[in-house]
Amino acid sequence: MGTASVSVRWRDHLVFEGGGAGRPSIVMDGDSKAATSPVELLLVAGAGCTGADIVGILEKMRVELRTLDMDVEGTRRDEHPRRFTAIHFRFRVSGAGIDETKVRRAVDLSLEQYCTVMASLAPDIRVSYDVAIT
Repeated sequence: MGTASVSVRWRDHLVFEGGGAGRPSIVMDGDSKAATSPVELLLVAGAGCTGADIVGILEKMRVELRTLDMDVEGTRRDEHPRRFTAIHFRFRVSGAGIDETKVRRAVDLSLEQYCTVMASLAPDIRVSYDVAIT
């Protein structure tokens, strides 16, 4: 069984800095003024995790990936805790040997089986996506 750990330090107001030991730290801001907010970083983490899976899966499908761009939008509750109720991914992909069927297969495998970040979220969050081949 593996573990993950980070260290985070308060800088001022709602600004924090942290990351994994020995690696560059990131800054986050609870007010979203000086940096990306922790909630936005959760979406970034989901996109990064899913993106890494998609790259690996498409490579196994012998797709020569040129670009993979992702936009992620999360819908949150109005009352506290203001957790996500839905997350929608928009994938824009290009490469040799690519088609929508392969991309959708890679996305489905990531979201349903492999992405640790998405699997760590509440199971009642609706996750959806669309794909554009560019």
